[in-house]
Amino acid sequence: MLDLSRHLPGPLATLLMVDMGASVTKIEAPGGDEVRTLGPKDSAGRPVFFDTLSAGKELLRIDLKSAQGTQQFLELVRNADVVVESFRPGVLQRLGLGYATLSKVNKGIIVCALNGFGSGGPWRDRAGHDLNYLALAGVLNRNRAGGAPLPFEPPLADSSASLFAVIAVLGALRARARDGMGCEIDVALGDAAMPLQMLQIAEMRAGGEDPQPSGLFTGGAAYYASYETLDGRYMALGAVEPKFWSAFCSAAGHEEWIARQAEPLPQTRLHAEVAGFFKSLSMAECEARFADADCCLAPVLTLQESLATEHVRMRKLVRPGPSGGLQALLPLHVNGEPPALRGSVAGE
Repeated sequence: MLDLSRHLPGPLATLLMVDMGASVTKIEAPGGDEVRTLGPKDSAGRPVFFDTLSAGKELLRIDLKSAQGTQQFLELVRNADVVVESFRPGVLQRLGLGYATLSKVNKGIIVCALNGFGSGGPWRDRAGHDLNYLALAGVLNRNRAGGAPLPFEPPLADSSASLFAVIAVLGALRARARDGMGCEIDVALGDAAMPLQMLQIAEMRAGGEDPQPSGLFTGGAAYYASYETLDGRYMALGAVEPKFWSAFCSAAGHEEWIARQAEPLPQTRLHAEVAGFFKSLSMAECEARFADADCCLAPVLTLQESLATEHVRMRKLVRPGPSGGLQALLPLHVNGEPPALRGSVAGE
C-alpha cells in the first residue's frame, strides 16, 4: 500500500491494514507531514500523534510536484496493490497522477480517496472537519448538553470513514482476485455518519418528525442515561430490554419503577427519581450493589482506569510497542490470537 494521506482518516485506515499484515509506505511531501507539528511530544521530543499513526509503516519523502517525483511515484505504483490519498478532489489529476494514469501503469491498482465531501456533488470543494460533517449530517443536533450541540471524541465521521475505507479496499482486493482489475473508491468523510443513523432515519420516516435530542438514545429515556453518584462520578445505565430494566429496579429496591419503563419520552419524572437514587450512593457502592444484577450498568471510567481493567489487559487491546509507546491495536482475535505489535516508524 502507498499512503499519500494526512491527518487521521487515511492514516488510521492504513494503520489498521498494517495490523492485518499489509506493507505500507507512507509518502510525505519534502517538508514532512503536518501532523508532525500537532499534539504533544514525548520525553524525547517525538510527536506522539505522528508516531502513533505511522507505526509499522515505511516513510518516504517525494516531491510529487516535480517531474522526478512523479516518475518515482509511478514506479512505486507499478508494483503496488493500493493507493490511499486524502487530497481535495482533482489534486492528483492536476499532478498527473489520477486514477486513469495510475491504472495505465498498473491495471490492478486500487485507489481509495478520503476527502471531505467526495469527488462529486455541490459540496465537492468545501472544507470541513469532523464537527462540520456531523453538523451537516444531522447528528450533532441530537448530541446536546445544556442546549448546545457537543463535539464527539473520538471524531465520529473521521473514524467511521477510516473503517469504511478499509472495508471498501478489502472488497476491492477480493474483486480483483477474480478479474484482475483495480478500481477507484471515493469515501467522503461527510457521508460516513449517514449509514450510522439508519435507525434514526427509519424512526423519522415512521413518525414523520426529526428524532429529538430527548429521544431514547439521547437522554429522554430514564433507562438509558448516565447518572451522577454521591462522590461526583457517573454510572451509565443501558437497561433497554425489559429484563435488564426489571433487574436494575429490583436490585435498586424500587420495583415500582418496573412498570414505568413504557412511559412516554422524555421520562422527566422517572429520570429525576432514578437520579436521586444514584446520588445517594458512591460509585464504589453502586458497583458493589449491582455486581450480580446483570442489568447493563457500568461505571463511567477515565481512559487510565479503562486501560487498567482486567478486560483490556486480557484482550490485549492496548500494549507497549517496540519503542515503548502504547499501541491500540485492531480489536479482533484470529484463531485465538490478537494482532502482532506494529514495528517502529521505518526509513525516516
